[in-house]
Amino acid sequence: MVDGAHPPEVIRGLWRSRRAAAVAGIVFAVLLITAMVMMRMAVSGGSFTSLQSDADRRGLIRTSLNLVPFAGIAFLWFIGVVRDQLGAMEDRLFSTVFLGSGLLFLAMIFISAVTTSSLLSMVEGPNADPDVWAFGRSSTQVLVSVYAMRMAAVFTLSVSTVGMRTGAIPRWVSYLGYLVALTLFLSAGEHRWIQLLFPAWVLVVSLGILFTPPRHPVVDTVGQAREVTP
Repeated sequence: MVDGAHPPEVIRGLWRSRRAAAVAGIVFAVLLITAMVMMRMAVSGGSFTSLQSDADRRGLIRTSLNLVPFAGIAFLWFIGVVRDQLGAMEDRLFSTVFLGSGLLFLAMIFISAVTTSSLLSMVEGPNADPDVWAFGRSSTQVLVSVYAMRMAAVFTLSVSTVGMRTGAIPRWVSYLGYLVALTLFLSAGEHRWIQLLFPAWVLVVSLGILFTPPRHPVVDTVGQAREVTP
């Protein structure tokens, strides 16, 4: 129900913001899941020699790398629209952690993509060095599996907490986020397919935002804040 404090124009603005967040999250999740699956398929069980001689594997890696910048743009948009959606209900502590962990995750993913692109160029060149390739591959895997995924876990944890406190996302999605964050903290480095849980959870959050009516604070006649659903 819409009261006088929130005219239809404001409600329409909230719904536009929620749709924008949902679309951005869905685009990010689909692109990153696709890129990660393609990368895993291309490098799984492959040695330096097999990668050097297999043009199809290199093409698959290159295609996955080309998806990463667009996934990053969608993720930035998702962060921005979610913060705008929280508005006056935003918790500064958790929102700072949410923003910082999201940006660090994105920076590490971009660095990993750049490193992988450089390694791929080296493999295709005449002076390919197996030792340099092994070092670069190991460094990239550690950056993604250990550091980027831990930042993804912090991002998931903070978004789940803020979403539960503000009612911006369904409560069950927040509980699922806690489980995903714990799994990423404990197992993302050892079981790399588990890393897909993060974009999958963002997809769930985005669908929850898309199909759940927005809640926003209303200040009543005695100055107490309460939440209403239009």
